[in-house]
Amino acid sequence: MQFQLTTDFLNTIERLIDNKDGKALHELLQDYHFADIAEIIEELNSDEATFLIQSLESDLTGEALMELDDDVREKILSRLSPKEIAEELEELDTDDAADIIAELDDHIQKEVIDEIKDEEHAADIQELLAYDEDTAGALMAKELVQVKETWTVAGCVREMRRQAENVTRVHSIYVTDKEGKLTGRLSLKDLLTAGEKTKISDVFIPKVDYVTVHTDNDEVARIMQKYDLDAIPVVDETGVLVGRITIDDIVDYIKEEADKDYQMAAGISQDVEADDSIWQLTRARLPWLVLGLFGGLGSVYIMQGFEDALSTFPILFFFTPLIAAMAGNVGVQSSAIIVQGLANDNVKGSLFNRLLKEVGLALINGTALGLLVILFGFLVGQDQLVSITIAVSMLSVIIVAALVGTFVPIILDKRGIDPAIATGPFITTSNDIFGIFLFFYIAKLILGF
Repeated sequence: MQFQLTTDFLNTIERLIDNKDGKALHELLQDYHFADIAEIIEELNSDEATFLIQSLESDLTGEALMELDDDVREKILSRLSPKEIAEELEELDTDDAADIIAELDDHIQKEVIDEIKDEEHAADIQELLAYDEDTAGALMAKELVQVKETWTVAGCVREMRRQAENVTRVHSIYVTDKEGKLTGRLSLKDLLTAGEKTKISDVFIPKVDYVTVHTDNDEVARIMQKYDLDAIPVVDETGVLVGRITIDDIVDYIKEEADKDYQMAAGISQDVEADDSIWQLTRARLPWLVLGLFGGLGSVYIMQGFEDALSTFPILFFFTPLIAAMAGNVGVQSSAIIVQGLANDNVKGSLFNRLLKEVGLALINGTALGLLVILFGFLVGQDQLVSITIAVSMLSVIIVAALVGTFVPIILDKRGIDPAIATGPFITTSNDIFGIFLFFYIAKLILGF
C-alpha cells in the first residue's frame, strides 16, 4: 500500500519529538522507505527534522537527505556536526555524498571528509569534487562491478560477489585489461552459461558505449537516451575505467535542467522556489520585468513617431495589441521548437534551409490569418484598404517574428549561452517592438499618410 502522510501520523511523530523519545521514533519509522521519511521531514521544522535524523539509522536518513529540497537539506545540515554529517555520507554512494558535501562551506567540507572512517570512500568523494560541476566526472559514482579480461569465470564470480557488497544496484559488469582500461562489458547470460575455467576474454562483449570524465552532462544524457542505456561507464583521459553514471542520476539532471529552462522561459533569471524569500524572488524576477518595461517604452516611442497616422486612421490604434500579440506568440512558438531541438540535438542541416522552411511556414500561417482578418473586416463593414493593411502587416510581422524566434536561440547556443533564454520575455519583447514598427511602417506605405 502506498504511503500517505496523515495529520494524525504527523502529530504522533511531532509528539515523540517533543518528548525527545528517539527510541520510539526509531521503532515507528525504521521500516519506512527513505522517500517516505523525506516526505515527513519536509513537514517538520528544522529542529524537529534534525532530531528525527539523529534518532534514525544513517542508512535510512542518508538517502532521505538526498530526497529533500535543497533549502530544507541546507538548514538541517547546518544543525548537524561534521561527525554526524560524515555518518550520513558513509551510507551513500559516492556521487550522492559528493553532491551533499558540495553544498557545504569549504572549511566544513574538510572537517566532514576527515570524519569519514572509510578512507577509500573519502578519497573517492574528494576525487568527484575535483571535477567541473556539469561534467560526467562530477555526475558519476565510483561504485561499480568490474572484472579483468584475464580472469576465469570462476574467479570472476568470486570477485563480483565481493565488489557487489558496495554496489546498490548492478546495472552492468565492465571488463578491463590489466592496466584498468575499459575493454568491454560482460553479459550475465554469457557468464552463467560459460564453463568455470573459461577466460573472460573469450566471452565478453568488446563493444561498449562510454563517456569521459570531461564529457558534458547534456551529451551524457543524449547518449543514454539515444542508446536506451540504464548505465554508462566513465573513463579518464587514458581510457581507465573510473566510474559509472546510472539512469536515475541522469533523470535527476534532466529534471533540474528542465526546471531551470521552464523558469527562464517564464522570465525568471535564477533557480528559485515558491517558498524562497521575497528578496530572492525579486532578484530572480525583476531583471526581466525591467526588460519588459523598456520594451514597452520603446513601443510607446515608436507609436509617438506615427502620431499623424493615428490621427488620420484612429482605427489602427485598436489593432496594435493584435499585431503585438501575434508577433510575440509566433516568436515564442518558433523559439520553443528550436530550443527543444537544440536540447535533443535534432537541429541539423544548413541555416539557409532552415531559413527557407521558416519563411514558408510563416507565409502559410500569415496568409491564413490575414485572410481571416480581411473576412472579419468585411463582416463588420470595415474599410477594405484598412483590412488589407492589417492583413499585410500581420503577414510581415509573422515572418519576421518566426525568423527572430528561430535564429536567436541558434546564435545564443553557438555562443555558449543557454538558448532557453530566448523562449521568454526576451523574444516576446523584441518581437513586440519589431511588430509595432512594421505595422505602422507598412500602414504608412499602403494608406499613404
